[in-house]
Amino acid sequence: MTPHFTMPLALIPVIIFIVWRRVRTQFGLQPIRRNKMMARIVIFAVIGSLIASVAVHDIRLMEGLAGGVIAGVALGLLGLRLSRFELDPVKGDCYVPNPYMGAIITALLLARLVWRFAMLSPQLQDPTGATPPVHGPEIGQSPLTLAMFGLFVGYYICYYAGLLIHHQRIVRSRPGIPDQA
Repeated sequence: MTPHFTMPLALIPVIIFIVWRRVRTQFGLQPIRRNKMMARIVIFAVIGSLIASVAVHDIRLMEGLAGGVIAGVALGLLGLRLSRFELDPVKGDCYVPNPYMGAIITALLLARLVWRFAMLSPQLQDPTGATPPVHGPEIGQSPLTLAMFGLFVGYYICYYAGLLIHHQRIVRSRPGIPDQA
């Protein structure tokens, strides 16, 4: 096996595991883990800020990122509206994400991974390495790429922040029951 195929073959199980975890967290009863949600909000905000600081030099990239964030926030608000909140005797406070929103987010993630692999596959098939990079530096510097990234950042920051706010309201409305997260 040629060396240029070893990296993609090693990454395929990792990608499958990441997609499986994403699908698992988008369906069914999920416990509210405040610390994890706050950490995810901070991580997405930091990564989004770093990407925005690089994209600020090109207005097209900033427009793509801003458009994606706005669409992500809209999807996050819709996801919150469609989520249900329950009290499980074993898991404690839980939420049930809308399965359609989970399917949409997962499909977008999979489409993005397939597209990235398709763009890089000509380079992987050339054993000499003489194939010029497809779209060269534009793969990471396209407004569409940043719009997709902004969509995920906006969605998860909005969704997790909304879950935490709603959970706090639920906890305050229960007299005499201590916070379980």
